[in-house]
Order: sequence, then structure tokens, then C-alpha cells
Amino acid sequence: MDQQRVIPAISSHKKLKEFLESDLVYGILMNFQLAQLEELVKTMKSNQKKVLIHSELIKGLASDEYGAIYLIQVLNVDGIISSKPKVIEVCKKRGVLGIYRFFIKDTISLEQSLDIGRRLRPEYVEILPAACYDLIGDIKKDLNAKVLMGGLIRNKEQAECCFEQGAIAITTSNPELWLLN
Repeated sequence: MDQQRVIPAISSHKKLKEFLESDLVYGILMNFQLAQLEELVKTMKSNQKKVLIHSELIKGLASDEYGAIYLIQVLNVDGIISSKPKVIEVCKKRGVLGIYRFFIKDTISLEQSLDIGRRLRPEYVEILPAACYDLIGDIKKDLNAKVLMGGLIRNKEQAECCFEQGAIAITTSNPELWLLN
């Protein structure tokens, strides 16, 4: 995943088609129904794509460790994005990419997320909103994790600010930004 600077967040069949036609490897499925996932994962895998699931944004999926086990064992996903520590722990135990996602709303939410991150010791974190890019260096040092930035990235300049501050990638649903790789 470290070689892909932009990771598409895919929430419609139209965007999935655009992703499948691209040279990008990793994609995030979100805002789909649980009943759709099996076919979507098969489609992505048959096109040599790596499947990441945003477990909290799948309709009908429990966003807990049991939902994560289902995604890993039954659907054979390549990774899960979650703000739930137990989900990231399941990913680590089962050798699947677990991306700990957290939102920075204020100093208290930042400290709480960092406390959880210190205990979890994830390999990857996703931080939202991306406008907090000036915190990347401190968070990387504190958690010893690779940082992805997401949320409200509207243009190339904002994405570049994230990269310049040390993010290895951004996550975005905007297909125009998918071309930044």
C-alpha cells in the first residue's frame, strides 16, 4: 500500500467502474449494503485489486470484531478501516491490514485518539479531516505509524500539503484526485 499515494473511497457502482479501469491497486468500499459486498469483493479481486472495507460505513454490517471476522474469513478482504480498537486488534491477529481511523475535532479528541493509538500500535492510521495536515509529523512520531489523510480534500494543493507533511497517502472519493498517483 505504501506505493499508492491516493486510495479511492468507492461508494457507487459508477465509481467502482472508474476504479477498475484505473491502474490503482487499493480501493476502499464504503456506503454499500452488506448484501452487495460479496459480489463487489469478487469483482475487485478478479480485476487484481486489493479490497479495503470501511467497516463502519457498510449498511447492515456490525462494525465490531465479529463484523471484522466476517469480512476477513468469509469475504477475504485485504484490509479494514475502523475507529474501533477491537476491529484493528482482530486485523492484527489475523494478519490483515488494519487502519485505525480517527477524527480530530479538538485537543481532547486528539489526545484520546493518540492514547488509543499508543495502546493499539497500528501500522497505519487515517486522520480526518485532512486540514489537520500540520499534525502529521507529531502523530507519526508519537504512534510510530504510517499516516493517511482523508476528509474534505478538494484539490491537488490540499493533497500535496498532506504529502509534504509526511502522509504516505490520502483517501478520497473524488475521482479527479485519483490521478495524482
